[in-house]
Formats: sequence, structure tokens, C-alpha cells
Amino acid sequence: MVQFLVHEKADTVGVATVDIKAGEIAKGLYMDTQDPVEVKALQDIPLGHKIALADHAAGGGVTKYGEDIGKVVQDIRPGEHVHTHNLKTRRW
Repeated sequence: MVQFLVHEKADTVGVATVDIKAGEIAKGLYMDTQDPVEVKALQDIPLGHKIALADHAAGGGVTKYGEDIGKVVQDIRPGEHVHTHNLKTRRW
């Protein structure tokens, strides 16, 4: 069962298609290549929220849809929940 989708191979986050529980090995799929991907969830990831697939350092960016979608405000490890507590939009 696919638990998260990644739009492009270059993306550094996936989007949960179901609730993912901390400790699970979450199974994902790259939509552009149909390649599978797995990551151990370090935190609960609610349906529709982002799961990190790579390390993200504070001050850096997160890539989704092949684009930088925001500024990382605290370090993020693979498997962590990516949301407003650790990622801020670059629009404001």
C-alpha cells in the first residue's frame, strides 16, 4: 500500500495519502518515474501533510513539485513531519 506520494524525483518531501504513524517504514511512490521509495517515519504524519525524505538544514529550502516551497526554520531529518512549525513560506 502506498502511504505517500512524491511528485518529482528531485523533491525532498512526500505527501501522506493516509495517516502515517511514528516508527512505521512508510512506503511511497515517485509519480514521475513510478519508482518506489521508503522512509522510516520519526513522527506521526497526518493525511495530506509532508514527510521529509532528506535532511534539511535551517535556512535552506524544501523542494516539492520541483520547486522551492519554503524556508526551513529548524533542522528537519528524513522521516519527520514537515509543516508550519519547521517550514515557512517564502511569500511573506
